[in-house]
Amino acid sequence: MKTASLVHSKPAATSAKMSSNFFSRSGERVAVLPRTICAGTGAIIVLLLLLTGCSSESSKPAETAKPEVKGPELITARSAFQKVYVAARGWNQDARPYRIESTVTTDGNGQDGKWAVWRGSFASPAQRSVKAYTWSGSAADGAPPRGVNPGIEDSYSATNSSTQVFDMAFLKIDSDQAFATAQKHGGDKILEKEPNTPVFYVCDWNHNTNELIWHVIYGSARDAAKLTVAVNASTGEFVRVEK
Repeated sequence: MKTASLVHSKPAATSAKMSSNFFSRSGERVAVLPRTICAGTGAIIVLLLLLTGCSSESSKPAETAKPEVKGPELITARSAFQKVYVAARGWNQDARPYRIESTVTTDGNGQDGKWAVWRGSFASPAQRSVKAYTWSGSAADGAPPRGVNPGIEDSYSATNSSTQVFDMAFLKIDSDQAFATAQKHGGDKILEKEPNTPVFYVCDWNHNTNELIWHVIYGSARDAAKLTVAVNASTGEFVRVEK
């Protein structure tokens, strides 16, 4: 008898377990999923939603960073000369300068001896050729690209008085120092009347006096200058008023 009761007790337990997965609604039996299945299904749905969100985010085009706009780099003549001199020596080892000059741009007014564009002109006696190099730190429209830019090579004649080469050791006075001297010889009066007047600089060799000269020019062009003052580029001394 005990054996028989034990045999019949297993189906009863199974039946009770199965009946626990149903409940009656208006006489109908409705299946109820076990909690573990429901929890697993919910986790899958959440995971799918997260993956969908990540996919939609990754499909968005990456925003391109706006390039940083650099301001002008204003420097004195000697700083610019060192940059172009290295390039000229790479062109020809015997390259020697015959002119250094600034270019008027909208980046400044040159009243501190500084400009964003400088050009150095060099001659190679051995190759009988000349070549200019321009350094630019300008942000102005139409200015040369930043850095050192080579010019076009041309022929050179040692007898040409406008292209007399000089030893760079003569260049001891910088453009800001030349400006300070020029201010004491009429430049201050020009700027007092017209404060926005640009001041630019040309340095070359005077073959008549055998000296290196800074020409400090008040105006936007040499032929239309309001004042031009000559300053010795080796000593800083005032030479003369040229105009």
